[in-house]
Amino acid sequence: MLTTNKRGLEIRKKYMVITIKTKYWKPGTNYIGVIVDVLKDKIRNGDIIVLSEKALSTAMGNLVDESKVKPSSLAKFLANFWNRIIWGYILGTLCHLKPETIIKLRNYPVRYGAAHKQLALFYGGFFQALRHYSEGGIDVSNIPYTYACLPLKNPIDIAKRILKAITHATRKKVTVMIVDGDSTFSFRNIHLAPRKVPVKGLIHFGGFLTFVIGRFFKMKKTATPIAIVGRPLHINDALEIAELADKARGHGAGMTAWDMAKRFKVGLTQVTWEMLNKIKHKPITIIRRINHVVVT
Repeated sequence: MLTTNKRGLEIRKKYMVITIKTKYWKPGTNYIGVIVDVLKDKIRNGDIIVLSEKALSTAMGNLVDESKVKPSSLAKFLANFWNRIIWGYILGTLCHLKPETIIKLRNYPVRYGAAHKQLALFYGGFFQALRHYSEGGIDVSNIPYTYACLPLKNPIDIAKRILKAITHATRKKVTVMIVDGDSTFSFRNIHLAPRKVPVKGLIHFGGFLTFVIGRFFKMKKTATPIAIVGRPLHINDALEIAELADKARGHGAGMTAWDMAKRFKVGLTQVTWEMLNKIKHKPITIIRRINHVVVT
């Protein structure tokens, strides 16, 4: 696909991006059946099928009700002092966070935030819990009530099952990639991932340090591939594809829990399944390579 830039030169686009809209994937959704059904008449050999980790995890019921989590003293400290003061007045500025994000951090909801931090400590560990959001891949956006969505434990196995089902139904040779919207930060061939995932080429040494370093030095950020099965991809290509799919997918009901609540005009923990079901979601993206010659 060729486009024309401001100077009138025609340049090549490497990929075509096709987003697939579906209903919200509530727990118990037959996600493999949905994926196969919507893709069977759309895909071609060589396509890369990119799937949202959170959509898959939610469909699998991989949720925790944070209202039932009892926070420790450490979790209360992280929610109150660490997020509100350290992130709200020091790290937020150093990491070039948006002013509105810094204001939200300074008003971080301590009661629910402490339970969230306890969940992060349990599933992600101390250094992940130091993050101000998305600690260890735990996500509360586009999730109702006081639920939090946990990251997938075995993304490679899940991707393999999905690939097998697609191949059986369509006889097409495709690649399946599962993507987390949380940022990987890159400088040349160094790629710092927010958490440890089974993708070659990604470096992980703690989500907190990764985020601070990446944001402070304004490193290039992309969505994070957490599983790739089928045709092997170089890490640079995988990161580019992950970011294309993540941008095309959008943020559903909102990028954060605050945005989601604002959209529905309810309290932070009052979003319902019914509200989310009214939003068109895009958990599936087809990325297709385009082999056009550059015109000069």
